Amino acid sequence: MAAVLCVVFAAAGHAKGDVISEAFKEARRIEKQIRTTSFRSQDFNILDFGAVADRPDQPCHEAVNRAIVQCSLAGGGRVVVPAGTFYVGPITMKSNVNLYLAEGASLRFVENKDLYLPQVLTRWEGVDCYNYHPLIYAYGETNIAITGKGTIDGQASNTNWWNMNGSTRYGWTPGQVSQSQGGRSKLLAFGENKTPVSERIMGPQDALRAQLIHFNSCNTVLIEGVQLRNSPFWVIHPLLCENLIVRGVRIECHDPNGDGCDPESCRNVLIENCYFDTGDDCIAIKSGRNNDGRRWNVPSENIIVRNCEMKDGHGGVVIGSEISGGFRNLFVENCVMDSPNLERVIRIKTNTCRGGIIENIFVRDVTVGQCKEAVLKINLLYESNENCQRDFPPTVRNVHMQRVTSQQSRYGVLIAGLDKTDDYNVYDISVEDSSFDKVERGNSVAGATRVVFKNLLINGSPADTAEGSGSAVLNNWGEAQ
Repeated sequence: MAAVLCVVFAAAGHAKGDVISEAFKEARRIEKQIRTTSFRSQDFNILDFGAVADRPDQPCHEAVNRAIVQCSLAGGGRVVVPAGTFYVGPITMKSNVNLYLAEGASLRFVENKDLYLPQVLTRWEGVDCYNYHPLIYAYGETNIAITGKGTIDGQASNTNWWNMNGSTRYGWTPGQVSQSQGGRSKLLAFGENKTPVSERIMGPQDALRAQLIHFNSCNTVLIEGVQLRNSPFWVIHPLLCENLIVRGVRIECHDPNGDGCDPESCRNVLIENCYFDTGDDCIAIKSGRNNDGRRWNVPSENIIVRNCEMKDGHGGVVIGSEISGGFRNLFVENCVMDSPNLERVIRIKTNTCRGGIIENIFVRDVTVGQCKEAVLKINLLYESNENCQRDFPPTVRNVHMQRVTSQQSRYGVLIAGLDKTDDYNVYDISVEDSSFDKVERGNSVAGATRVVFKNLLINGSPADTAEGSGSAVLNNWGEAQ
């Protein structure tokens, strides 16, 4: 796939618009390859397994898990959560099960963190470990789904889960454990020192928060229709999954590190008709961090995002920053993004510790009301003060945008490549038939080559093609000031 797109880009006589059109034809072929879920027509109501509504003092996750196990053993079907509020602890999905939340149904996860032990195999910010059981978890399962019109509420807040972030903004007070006081740096050291994963047991003292939904090494997955709120950490985190559809999901979660959907080392993914209002990136594509990402060497690839709406977030559709395994083939179209708290529209972020080859990014027909920083940002200096034993210079190439409009931003295109004079790690970038208005500082391109603007209007005037010129004022996180 990557080779095909690159050949199209290089072919003599092809305009950029032809490249993008051909790319989206390839997206349609990829979509047809995505295997979809299928379930037997039999229901297992959680009430029949002992679940009782409206009892926060008696969480009923054991009843839900019994229903899931019995459903799977019976060949699969629906595990039905009827209308009502059900307080639960950790839920574990099994093959051939559709966890269905009826209209008016709510699963609310209780605050007792002891329930989310013992630890399970997961990945936290791109590094493998054993950590808190995610609120909904699956490992190595096939043909699983979470569907319906109900709500899944992690009940995280500044008094529970979020304060483990270590910031007073999220409720942390001196004397509390926090990820910033050692758990995060300890895990990163495990990865850098190549400590065996079996020895990376992260406990309550490490304060590494759990994901709301985490499917690890699963195949043929559907998440559809549900509302997701108040996640402790990342909201949807598929890892090493294939054939994944996220459709019609509404995510409202303003927690620290509150990414909406983070497919990591996943292949053949469709995200459509979703709503994101988040405390961090709306969609963030990943493939492991540093040594762990390179050890697995599994890129994310073939991801389609369409007909989505993004409100608050650090970025609308983002690649990185844990992208050491690389990424290829992103197709974004027909999305609407608009918020004074949306910082970027399309964002690529990595550095020389994380590395990764990122290629074949195609974006068209995106309407932006306003964003805070840039419509397109490519940043190879993200967290550039990170320490690692050697450099792995990243590459970003073959990024193309067409028919994108924006009404307000600080920059149009902002590229911060590596400080090199003999070669460039960012190249073959184009924006065409687009218009960015109320842009405070125009475009800024540094450390890149073959950057082409065709029929791009900045504040009503044609933008000049940039060939590695320009500069932006960056802080030590590699973010523009």
